[in-house]
Amino acid sequence: MEYRIEQLARTAGVAVDTIRFYQGKGLLDAPRREGRVTWYGEGHIERLRRIKELQQQGFTLTVIQRFLSGELEASDEALVAAVTHPAAPQALTLAELAERSGVAQPLLASLEQAGLLVPISGGDEPVYPADDLEAIAAGMKLISAGVPLGALIELGKEHADNVDRTARQAVDLFDRYVRERIQAEGGETEAAERKLLQTFNELLEASGTLVRHHFERTLLRAAREHIEKRS
Repeated sequence: MEYRIEQLARTAGVAVDTIRFYQGKGLLDAPRREGRVTWYGEGHIERLRRIKELQQQGFTLTVIQRFLSGELEASDEALVAAVTHPAAPQALTLAELAERSGVAQPLLASLEQAGLLVPISGGDEPVYPADDLEAIAAGMKLISAGVPLGALIELGKEHADNVDRTARQAVDLFDRYVRERIQAEGGETEAAERKLLQTFNELLEASGTLVRHHFERTLLRAAREHIEKRS
């Protein structure tokens, strides 16, 4: 069965402009042409339903394109959802963060510019995880001890850059050696989906523990070397 674009829109429950937009983005295959008339088939119906299904999970068109092209498997859905839409933590505006931390709002804005405070994406007004209060309190302890604010911000920027680089490498390792292996094992999509999500969460926690312990040990070693050098 074939459809004109208006019929396709009614059947799939989308607007005609949306269909044309998806075609322009490469999300929807071009229709069959018969002179000046274009015809769409059942494959287009299925593709539009799949796009709507993925959109309802909150995925962006960029991510949806990767699913449709086969770069991401159906078994990736739970993992992608967990990464792109993690469980929402308690969130505070910058003003609320300032009030509860006792730190002036302009100073918090400087920390954000340095990459030390990262707002949660989404929404008209930036909001920040309430857990940032703990990090702010730790930074204020260093400042109270006499560490200059400017030097602390510079150190934080350098640390943030290094952590970002390491995190990207860690994600690549997970993708190549864990995700691809699990999917290569085959089996039911739902089972692979559950295993991927469980493994990712376990490794996320393990990575945090590993990084924290490594930093503490490295910091102590640097302090010992500094003492020996001064001696």
